[in-house]
Amino acid sequence: MKAILILASAAAMTASSAVYAADAVETIPAAPEAIETVSAFTWSGPYIGLHGGYAWGNADSTLLPGGSDDFDGGRFGAFVGYNWQFSNGFVAGIEGDVNYDWNENTYAGVDAESGFSGSVRGRVGYAFDRALLFAAGGWTATNVSVDGGGVDDDDTLHGWTIGGGLDYAFTDNVFGRVEYRYNDFGSGDIAGTDVDFDQHVVNVGIAVKF
Repeated sequence: MKAILILASAAAMTASSAVYAADAVETIPAAPEAIETVSAFTWSGPYIGLHGGYAWGNADSTLLPGGSDDFDGGRFGAFVGYNWQFSNGFVAGIEGDVNYDWNENTYAGVDAESGFSGSVRGRVGYAFDRALLFAAGGWTATNVSVDGGGVDDDDTLHGWTIGGGLDYAFTDNVFGRVEYRYNDFGSGDIAGTDVDFDQHVVNVGIAVKF
């Protein structure tokens, strides 16, 4: 009787093991789901944009009544640059721009103005994801002219510029900008007299990043 029980138990264990093995073969583990990766935004790369704003200028010259006067007005321009963003959030770059200022004054039929200007600036900043706080400075130049009253002359003044602002990326490829600059254009010569010109500027712009 004991032998029969032992044989029955062994047969039951063998059948159970066979069924378990068959289930294990038929059960194929599912492939792991692919994890979607989202690339982090970066300020690195080239960009080009347009800006406009207002400029508050001051000129010193014996050609002007009282020897000095304000030259204020709207402005419009374009800029192009390149940024390098590092892993710690630090951003460095270079940028150039060309602008036109509407700031003409007239004195008894004599027109005095500054018109086209431009700059090449180095930039440093820190990125808070899509917000970039920056400072910039470098070389700048503008053309000043006097026309009327027997005088028709102009000169290009060369100086330096410094300022800062905020770039904010609305999308991966489009960003807006607000910035302040101080331009010291140095001095030049108009009709044999010295002319000094400096300017405070506020710009608002939009750009495309590639």
